Amino acid sequence: MDSNKLKTLQAPLKERYRMEPASAVITLKAEGRLGEGVSCSLQTHKASVEAGLHPATGGNGLEACSGDMLLEALVACAGVTLKAVATALELPLASGSVTAEGDLDFRGTLGVDREAPVGFRAIRLRFDLTGDLSDEQRATLAKLTERYCVVYQTVRQATAVDTIISVNA
Repeated sequence: MDSNKLKTLQAPLKERYRMEPASAVITLKAEGRLGEGVSCSLQTHKASVEAGLHPATGGNGLEACSGDMLLEALVACAGVTLKAVATALELPLASGSVTAEGDLDFRGTLGVDREAPVGFRAIRLRFDLTGDLSDEQRATLAKLTERYCVVYQTVRQATAVDTIISVNA
């Protein structure tokens, strides 16, 4: 996709959102079903995924780990955002890869040490790109990718999550 095609696709959406800000607020949804053992099955846009315990918490490694899935969502979102920014700015980007790594201390999630954090201590997002980009273009690409990546901003801002448990007899 080139810059003009992307701008043509997005222009009516941007105009609508400017004129009707409420139309830009959309609720996304994911749903899972509790499965056998300690697992949860969810349907993605392409396939069904069975999530379970990470081997470091007693899992068998055959099911997806939700921590890995969070990093995968970050990679996907950051990759798409970077491509959109590069396309819109007509940056000479030939190809690239995106990697996310996160450090977890499993003592926290297993309740071994109340002082150990539950969740990622640190996440590193890396782009290895091929193209003739200047230092200024690389800096702009990084800044705008961080600014407009939904998953990146959600993780960085520690968005509030409300939990509701309803029980039917």
